[in-house]
Amino acid sequence: MGAEVAQTWTKSSWRSKPRVQMPDYPDQAALAAVEAQLGKYPPLVFAGEARRLKAALGKAARGEAFLLQGGDCAESFAEFSADSIRDTFKVMLQMAMVLTYGAKVPVVKVGRMAGQFAKPRSAPTEVINGVELPSYRGDIINELAFTPEARIPDPAKMLQAYTQAAASLNLLRAFSTGGFADIERVHSWTLGFTDHDDAERYRDMANHIQDSLDFMRAAGISPQTTHELHSVDFYTSHEALLLEYEEALCRIDSTTGKPIAGSGHMIWIGDRTRQPEGAHVEFCAGVQNPIGLKCGPTTTEDDLKILMDKLNPENEAGRLTLIARFGAGKVGDHLPRLVRTVQSHGANVVWSCDPMHGNTIKSASGFKTRPFDSVLREVHEFFAIHRAEGTIPGGVHFEMTGKDVTECTGGVRAVTDEDLSSRYHTACDPRLNASQSLELAFLVAEELSSTRRDAATAAAG
Repeated sequence: MGAEVAQTWTKSSWRSKPRVQMPDYPDQAALAAVEAQLGKYPPLVFAGEARRLKAALGKAARGEAFLLQGGDCAESFAEFSADSIRDTFKVMLQMAMVLTYGAKVPVVKVGRMAGQFAKPRSAPTEVINGVELPSYRGDIINELAFTPEARIPDPAKMLQAYTQAAASLNLLRAFSTGGFADIERVHSWTLGFTDHDDAERYRDMANHIQDSLDFMRAAGISPQTTHELHSVDFYTSHEALLLEYEEALCRIDSTTGKPIAGSGHMIWIGDRTRQPEGAHVEFCAGVQNPIGLKCGPTTTEDDLKILMDKLNPENEAGRLTLIARFGAGKVGDHLPRLVRTVQSHGANVVWSCDPMHGNTIKSASGFKTRPFDSVLREVHEFFAIHRAEGTIPGGVHFEMTGKDVTECTGGVRAVTDEDLSSRYHTACDPRLNASQSLELAFLVAEELSSTRRDAATAAAG
């Protein structure tokens, strides 16, 4: 940690900074009681785990690994179940296997899970049928029901969020190490996807992966003989939006004596809360976790320089991930100038692509949706610009679910505008379903293979 930050930062120093996108709790005594209770609870994650993730992300910054970050738009109390955790974890394992084949490097698996409860909103209030009420800000803050009582911020919801996050992490750790992540089992699920006629174009890559597994087994390398093929490292992340919750779970790492956010392995700052002198940047600057920073069209070069210095004063590889989210057709207007800013600043960062948040539209049927073609186009543009700039596309960041929802249109099993109403379950933003997520992984793997071939050709020339 830089000397200036180390001298002035405390876990509550964010309280003296301008705050946005956070609730005003009407019952301050109840809030203080909840914060005190959370302060006594064990951390949800541990410093050693966060350090391992930082080291893995350092490899992604150098092109020696690739980041896959995905999960719910906003986790729900009502939808919480072991099956939903399992299904999202399962799809992420499938995506990671396909991406590993394309990139020929390890894939760092980070879920938007066990903490992604709060959501920034474009307006503080919403109007329905002439009635205006405070916006829904996620289950950790208030409720979705459109009543005055439901929209009052309730600090007790932080305790429920903690309990759900702890249960989620417990199950994820069991899935990661208990055999569920066996590489041959994961590939068998993927072969099921490519069996369908509409996924024929992906069958060749799936067959190549099968050939690789067959060769490894013939050489005596199998999940039964090799621990790495039987288990995975899986990390959690969320937007550090509700700072009362983050502060209450902040701890001192007994190994280093430095503060760590105990709420998740990686936390990120959203595009609406990245003010260089704001509360969210202040809190994230002081904890030792890997930090994500969403970069949208309004991100200026000057602000990015200040933010990189504040959030990564020691220029540590793996500490800072820049998550680009511009919208299809707009990446070329913004990403090159930010990439060049990072290059000229000499900063170590992981560049990740979030092709979800810039591509939200309202469908003809009235539902908020994201067209699959737009998501894919933004990914293509992200990779093309990094190839042109000679920089490393280090990861992707998706809002997705393992459920068979109909929230984003398109994909090989085409979801149409008319289909949206059949299984539209999200309380906030539309998510890719299991099929769309896996298809996108195949398409990103093709981009990674192309990038790798181009790099090899350039090196040979």
